[in-house]
Amino acid sequence: MGKKQTAVYMISVVSEMLGVHPQTLRLYEREGFVHPSRRAGVRMYSEDDVERIRAIINLTRDMGVNLAGVEVILSMREKMQRLQDEMEQMMFGMREEFMRELSRREDEAKHPLAKVPEGKVVKVRGK
Repeated sequence: MGKKQTAVYMISVVSEMLGVHPQTLRLYEREGFVHPSRRAGVRMYSEDDVERIRAIINLTRDMGVNLAGVEVILSMREKMQRLQDEMEQMMFGMREEFMRELSRREDEAKHPLAKVPEGKVVKVRGK
């Protein structure tokens, strides 16, 4: 997941926004759940970081999942997202190939006399 660079927040702002102690945010960073950027040594959280922390809070506070479970769930979510992205790319490629084949067949229908490479023997029906 790429980081959005549109908005960044200091740890105190994120702490207040999400209703968690700054130490909790530092813990999430130590556990490797978030990777805030640094500006002059100050942690700066992106929108993606804030959304990820919201998900962690939902899992821990609302659903009772421990941090080990959070790690497994977040890892699975990332894998699922990658698989979904791969599927979308594959579907796009298949759609493109289908459109090329459809166009080729339409061209053949418009011009039924096929070009035969030199040296090839072609059997003509009815003769």
